[in-house]
Amino acid sequence: MGYQLSENSSILITGGTGSFGKKFVSILLSRYPNIQRLVIYSRDELKQYEMSQEFSPQKYPGLRYFLGDVRDFERLRRAFEQVDVVVHAAALKQVPAAEYNPIEFIKTNVLGAQNVLQAALDVNVKRLVALSTDKAAAPVNLYGATKLCSDKLFTAANNIRGGRQTRFSVVRYGNVMGSRGSVIPFFLQQRSTGVLPITDPNMTRFNISLQEGVEMVIWAIENAWGGEIFVPKIPSYRLTDLAKAIGPDCEHPVVGIRPGEKVHEEMITSADSYTTVNLGMYYAILPVQGAYSMSEYCHATRAIQVPLGFRYNSGENESFLRVEDLRLLIREHVDQSFNVLL
Repeated sequence: MGYQLSENSSILITGGTGSFGKKFVSILLSRYPNIQRLVIYSRDELKQYEMSQEFSPQKYPGLRYFLGDVRDFERLRRAFEQVDVVVHAAALKQVPAAEYNPIEFIKTNVLGAQNVLQAALDVNVKRLVALSTDKAAAPVNLYGATKLCSDKLFTAANNIRGGRQTRFSVVRYGNVMGSRGSVIPFFLQQRSTGVLPITDPNMTRFNISLQEGVEMVIWAIENAWGGEIFVPKIPSYRLTDLAKAIGPDCEHPVVGIRPGEKVHEEMITSADSYTTVNLGMYYAILPVQGAYSMSEYCHATRAIQVPLGFRYNSGENESFLRVEDLRLLIREHVDQSFNVLL
């Protein structure tokens, strides 16, 4: 049932010019520089051009750049030909933009997901891992609702694969440290103004690096049975501690929570506890209807079912980062183009 990545693999990543895509490509090429095929599929020709300056097909003969949109089924199907593994990272993600332009998010995040899974089934892709978000757990905004729909599409797709080898799974985690549009780059940019606005003094967030996110996706490619939503065990931080780490001498006015925003990130709800297992490094929310039972899964993987009523959110997490921990992680993981010394 497992799949082993190797030089002989043929892989495609949708949304491949984003923060995750760049890191995923960097790690794969460092491990498999002569990989048979690695396709970056995205709709922005400028970002593809810029990425090709760092990752050149001349240096890596298996590398390909495909222009295309996940809304375009025919283009997806053509791009997926002879591909073994698909990582689906393409999505519209900005919460306020989703509230103002809901149908555009539905077209990309829901209908685009359907196109991706249908194309994967048509050409018998072996493994597909889709990236999700904490906002898909008990969603309170449209972006989260579209990603919940996407998660359900991918997990249910395992029920219609017939005799195909394809296995669909999902990886769910919160904001990636230092990713575009997230709070850390915003605070770093605002530090020079002397003011770092706090939405809510009680707010907490999970913390995961791009490296950790990529390693988790690679693990899911190689270990998923199909139908799981994998969730990482990662530390939390308090927004007030982040503000102290980045701008200890700045003012930290409380400006109020934004529409569609939660005080604490949530990745597993208590309602999910009935089908959630502990895998050691990760949790897995198993499909309600699937080709295997929880007992079979636990026996084979040595997983343990979580207690009924269990929930996993950033406010009740057992592990929290301190101010100094945050400073060290920012130095290590955040884009140095911000030119800040913490």
